[in-house]
Amino acid sequence: MREPLFLHSGGAVSLHRMRNPLVTVVTPSFNQGHFIRATIESVLSQDYSRIEYIVMDGGSKDETAQVVREYASRLKFVSERDRGQSDAINKGFQMAKGEVVSWLNSDDTILPGAISHAVRAFEANPAAGAVYGEGYLLDYDGNVTGRFPVTEPFNLWKLVHLSDYILQQTVYFRRAVLEEIGWVDQKLHYVMDWDLLIRIGKRYELVYIPEYMGCLREYGTAKTFAGGATRVAEIGEVLRRETGDWLPPGYVVYGLDAYSKIWYEAIDEFTPGILRGASEKFKTFLARSIAQVIGGRIHASQGWFSDGWATTQAHFMLPPGSGELMLRGSLPEWASWLRGQSIRVDCDGRTVGELALPVGDFDISIPIKARRTGGALRLTVLASRYFVPNQVQENAADGRRLSYLLKSFGWR
Repeated sequence: MREPLFLHSGGAVSLHRMRNPLVTVVTPSFNQGHFIRATIESVLSQDYSRIEYIVMDGGSKDETAQVVREYASRLKFVSERDRGQSDAINKGFQMAKGEVVSWLNSDDTILPGAISHAVRAFEANPAAGAVYGEGYLLDYDGNVTGRFPVTEPFNLWKLVHLSDYILQQTVYFRRAVLEEIGWVDQKLHYVMDWDLLIRIGKRYELVYIPEYMGCLREYGTAKTFAGGATRVAEIGEVLRRETGDWLPPGYVVYGLDAYSKIWYEAIDEFTPGILRGASEKFKTFLARSIAQVIGGRIHASQGWFSDGWATTQAHFMLPPGSGELMLRGSLPEWASWLRGQSIRVDCDGRTVGELALPVGDFDISIPIKARRTGGALRLTVLASRYFVPNQVQENAADGRRLSYLLKSFGWR
């Protein structure tokens, strides 16, 4: 796993180092009585003492109220009609007294020690606007089925353009930052967490915590998994607004994933039995083609790969700041094709540095005068040399253009 990007906060709120803050957890709920006991227990059993817990119920008609009443002395329960999940979350946040806030859906859970991990991360990182960690996937009955597979250290470009790799059940926000950048967007039904994280990440640091902190329950009628084309359209709306691109790579990834399921169902429905074998072969071909597009082209769009290699043109985004831009990485001695490598760094279309990379490890700083307020900085690193493993190494299957290994990129 790559090292986190180093960041420098340039937001409008004057952030400070926290000391034993009150943490408010908000649970939006509607007709989730079957799951809500596990949700409540996961919050109330935390080892951190200063917790305010608010359950915002949309007027459930099931056993929710009966279950919550058993914990009446330890939480605040509000049951009234609302305009949906985002509205319920905002109502809870606005009545919260905590300096740190989070929301936990009524079919999900947090893990022991989660809130303590979040508080320690805020105490250690006074520039943090939010913190997040690792998590698990659960089945309908609450059994762990695996790790949430895409969590990684903070990468603003990837969050804005490509992937919501942050598990919402592990996220904790600084309340003052929400008051400054705006609450949850009530027009959004599926990706309000992704939208909120992007808005925070463009102005403040998001700190990754390498600890397991929360669990997402997966089942057929869960909102995230039942959204289909409607969810994809909402993803497109958010990513187009944030990137300025008509076809951002993340929209393609999530769109192909959702529509492929629709296409497979249509093929099964309209294919005569006599052609069933041919239709299965076509579905296999379609699945492979989609995987190649997503894996080979879309996930390569940043130019910085999960194994640390960067290609000839790598894209990054950083919150506003000023000072020294740090690049830490290496030019492996065995990669003789890269000797004489040089890079150019452009910031918002203006060249801010050109330098040669030494063979071996490098730790390079580039003085840069940039914005301390406003939108995020867009940076591109262009390299002069590359090699393609399958063209220079026997039995290599890797067809990427590789220029250097990058461990971290960001403000000192």
